[in-house]
Amino acid sequence: MKYRYLGNSNLRVSAVGLGTWAYGNDTFGQVEDQQSIRAIRAAVDAGINLIDTAPAYGAGHAEKVVGQAIEGIRDKVIIASKCGTHRDGPKYIRDLRPKRIRKELEDSLRRLNVEQIDLYQIHWPDPDTPLEKSVEELLKLKKEGKFKYLGVCNFELDMLDKISRMTDVISLQPQYSLLKRDIETEISTYLIDNNLGALSYGTLGGGILSAKYKERPEFDDEKDKRSGFYPFFKKENWPQTQSLIRLLEEMADKQNQTPAQIAINWSINRPGITTALVGAKNEKQARENAAAADFELTEAEMLALTQESDKVIKNLKI
Repeated sequence: MKYRYLGNSNLRVSAVGLGTWAYGNDTFGQVEDQQSIRAIRAAVDAGINLIDTAPAYGAGHAEKVVGQAIEGIRDKVIIASKCGTHRDGPKYIRDLRPKRIRKELEDSLRRLNVEQIDLYQIHWPDPDTPLEKSVEELLKLKKEGKFKYLGVCNFELDMLDKISRMTDVISLQPQYSLLKRDIETEISTYLIDNNLGALSYGTLGGGILSAKYKERPEFDDEKDKRSGFYPFFKKENWPQTQSLIRLLEEMADKQNQTPAQIAINWSINRPGITTALVGAKNEKQARENAAAADFELTEAEMLALTQESDKVIKNLKI
């Protein structure tokens, strides 16, 4: 496993991190809690030390699962959680009012069974609450010792720059993969120039880049909502992705890796990316994800993937 410092902090994080959205059991199908706990433990055993979660994942359920999994190994992991987004039935509500932030943080500490969260992140911007008010409350909570470092997720460049002028943030969590590269236009340069870390999510595009789907999957939207979040599964986009999937499979054969490992390795070696967050529903996936940092793609392979990605993205209807 490779380890890197996150921005200008003293958090030394693994190049592959563990995303826990699936453990909420309401977005990526059902996962049995004990299986999730075993997957988390396997990830840590394999060298992954960054675990990213959020109250919005299963209305706090994912945090509870993480809390159980890290019991006895708290010193081996860096915990990242979030505020500002909560569930109201099937809806995600963005709410960064100070009162809500305080409640969410205290609830997260209780569910995770920790005294302090290492990286606390604003999950999504809230257009109805002045950012200054949210930051003021977050700084109070930081001073109280409830979290160590502040980060943000899903911020566009103007918002990222705005909050960076208000206070110290160490990282951005954007969606980034071979099928989603918007941040390369301006944000990646900003991150590098300002020594900010990046925890990229959606590394496998909801699983499409694992090449495990030989035909376009039809997800049960009641139990598995990924096709609503990742448009690559839509009928009009599925054919456009297949040339990239084939290239991943070819490289995987040559490297004696899986297509998912090739996609993850590409991501962690792109400019500005500190850690690629990847979900794991079982121990095997967790170990394979971790091993994605243990080999090197050649410059020619990196370039070929990037060029094929360029072609595919131009034809996606998003």
